[in-house]
Amino acid sequence: MAAYTAKDVSELRQRTQAGMMDCKKALEENQGNMDAAVEWLRKKGIARGENRAGRAASEGKIVAKTSPDGKTGAIVELNSETDFVARNEVFGQTADSIAKTLLTDGNQDGIVATGEGSPLMNAKFGDAGTLAESLKQFTGTIGENIVLRRYARFGGAGSVGAYVHHNGKVGTLVELAGISGEAGQQLARTIAEHVTAGVPTVPVAVTRDDVPAELVDRERRIFSEQAAASGKPANIIEKMVGGRIDKYFKEVTLLDQPWVRDDSKTISELVKAAGPGVSIRRFARFQIGQE
Repeated sequence: MAAYTAKDVSELRQRTQAGMMDCKKALEENQGNMDAAVEWLRKKGIARGENRAGRAASEGKIVAKTSPDGKTGAIVELNSETDFVARNEVFGQTADSIAKTLLTDGNQDGIVATGEGSPLMNAKFGDAGTLAESLKQFTGTIGENIVLRRYARFGGAGSVGAYVHHNGKVGTLVELAGISGEAGQQLARTIAEHVTAGVPTVPVAVTRDDVPAELVDRERRIFSEQAAASGKPANIIEKMVGGRIDKYFKEVTLLDQPWVRDDSKTISELVKAAGPGVSIRRFARFQIGQE
């Protein structure tokens, strides 16, 4: 019996854009392990990258709020089963109210990867008691499972800015340190807009040191095997891999990325232009249907 299903093949095709037979072969070679199959395809040069769309197939809405003084911000992802419900006015109002509740809750800080069982679900919300009870009631009324998937709240370092794409499917919250007032809010929002756009790629960290070691190790393995296949001497291969890793850092590190509105400038240069001591503390990017 195969260690994978037709659904697994479909998901792997979505993530890698590789052909069906290549995806089947990758899953066979890796006993159905999805992440290992992605890496296998990339090592073979069959998949150029990884598109995570579809991994958490769902619909919904992203809503972000910032305080008038720009010192605090909140972003939430509320999921539904269908886009029809996601576009419902009451659904939108519910997502908006959750974001407002989170914004005013001083006990919340940071990114919460799952709403289930989180402190926010136990917060007082509307006439139904807690947010968990309200969403349960909403689910019964609307006939679809309504889920608070994840959320983030930043504040205390300086300035917070948010940007949500007009379709409500992707948004970002950014916190800066060392700057406040209108200038800080505008810069944070500008950077949030850049992160939301995901161009040239979605950043995974603010600085190179923040990029998870397991991601760097994975890329190094892939680049090493690809370079080794060229048959070049070991010293040349080492230089090739070093160059590819440097390019990888520039692609996924926010400060190294070219600004989406003017690619002659990097995000690092935008931050430096704002004055000494200004830095990006953290960011949260949520997109419907993606991790």
